[in-house]
Amino acid sequence: MRLAVACGLALWAGVALLLFQVRWFVRPRLADRLRPYAPGPAATVRPRHVLSAASFRDVVGPLCRGVGERIARALGVTEELSVRLERLHSSLDVTGFRLRQVGWSLAGFGSAAVLTGALRPPPVIGLILILTGPFLAFLICEQRLASASDAYKRRLFLELPVVAEQLAMLLSAGYSLGAALNRLAARGNGLVARDLARVCGRSRQGLTEIEALREWATVADVEALHRLVPVLALNREASDLGRLVSEEARGVRRDAHRMLVETIERKAQQVWIPVTVAALVPGVLFLVAPFVEAMRLFSQS
Repeated sequence: MRLAVACGLALWAGVALLLFQVRWFVRPRLADRLRPYAPGPAATVRPRHVLSAASFRDVVGPLCRGVGERIARALGVTEELSVRLERLHSSLDVTGFRLRQVGWSLAGFGSAAVLTGALRPPPVIGLILILTGPFLAFLICEQRLASASDAYKRRLFLELPVVAEQLAMLLSAGYSLGAALNRLAARGNGLVARDLARVCGRSRQGLTEIEALREWATVADVEALHRLVPVLALNREASDLGRLVSEEARGVRRDAHRMLVETIERKAQQVWIPVTVAALVPGVLFLVAPFVEAMRLFSQS
C-alpha cells in the first residue's frame, strides 16, 4: 500500500511539472496580467518561476548523470556517452540522455511495482521483480544506443570506399582538399556527407582540414577511416594524392568484400544446424527401438 502511494505521488509530481509548462493549464497571476499595461521597462520583464521543468532538470540532471555513468561503467560500458551521442548527431546532450534513461527506469520501477501489487507473489520474487524493472529499462536504453552506434560504424565503413573514390577523382582533377571535402558534403546525401559537413564546419571555426578529419576519425572510431586520414594528411607533400587515396579506397573495398564473404560463410554454416538436428533425431529414434528390443531379449534369456 505504501509503495502504491509513493508511486502515485511521484506520478502526480511528474504530471504537475509537465502541465506547468503548458500555457493553457497555468492560470496567470493578477500581477502578470497587469504587467503589459504598466509603464516603464518593467513591462517587458517576464517573471521566473521557482518551480519549472528547467529548474527541475538543473537540480536532478547532475545527479542522474553521475548515477548513470557509474551504472554504465559497472556494466562494462567504457566508451564515453558524449562521443557516442556526437557520433550519431543526436540532439540530446549527456544530461538529457541520462535524464531520459532515469525516467524510463522510474517507469520500469512503477510498472514492476504495479505488477507486483496485482500478482502478489512471494516477497523474494516480488523484490526481484521490483529491482529488475528499472534495471531492464536502463539496459534497454544502453542497448539501443549501442546498436545505433554499431549500425553507424557499419554504414560508414560501407560508404567510405565510394566517397574515397569520389574524393580521389576530385583531387586528381585539381581540387584542393578543402574544396573537395566541401563539394562532397554539399552534393552527397549519405551518412559520410553529413559527417563531412560537420568537418567543413569545424574547418570554418578555425581548425585545419587535417585536424577536423582527425577529430572525425576519433569520434567515428572506424579503422578504415583511421587509415585514410594519414593519407589525406599528405596533401601538402604528395603530388599524386589522388592515386594514394584511390589505392586506400580499393583497400577498404577489399576489407568490405572480405567481411561480406565471412558473413556469407557464417550464415551458410548456420544453415546446417537445423539440418543436422532434423537428421539426427529420426536416426536416434530408429536406433533406440532395436536397442530396447535387444536389451529386452537379453534380459529374458
